[in-house]
Amino acid sequence: MDTPDGVDRLPDGPVRRMFSAAQRRDLDAMMAEFADDYVNITPNHPARSFTGSAQVRKNWSALFAGIPDLTVTVLDSATGTGTGTGGKVWVEWGSRGTRLDGSAVEQAGVAIFSVRGDRIVAVRFYLEPVERDTADVNAAVQAVTGAGPEGAGP
Repeated sequence: MDTPDGVDRLPDGPVRRMFSAAQRRDLDAMMAEFADDYVNITPNHPARSFTGSAQVRKNWSALFAGIPDLTVTVLDSATGTGTGTGGKVWVEWGSRGTRLDGSAVEQAGVAIFSVRGDRIVAVRFYLEPVERDTADVNAAVQAVTGAGPEGAGP
């Protein structure tokens, strides 16, 4: 039976334990799941990539302090093999809550975790803010292509 936060959709191991700890707001338990030399790769925002579990602690400390009612929800997951020993855990997930200024915040996306030796050693991180009031798909394609609403000409 699915739990409301979806954590039971994750395979047993460090990723599941990390998400469970996040739901409990247990920063020390979360940190126990990361390798010291953990690598976070953020392809859509390369300058946000970092190495080291100390930055993970800093990030989650700020999230817990700045969004007191923060919740995370796992929507789906899949596993695969990685290079060398260990494997991959793909997680579609989201977070939501209310900032100290009273404004709602919501994010959604995918994280692809690399696991080795029962620790999270890396992630490719694709979590982004949910934008509910943006243009439709046609306007989004137009913005990317620079073409008019009818599309690119011959």
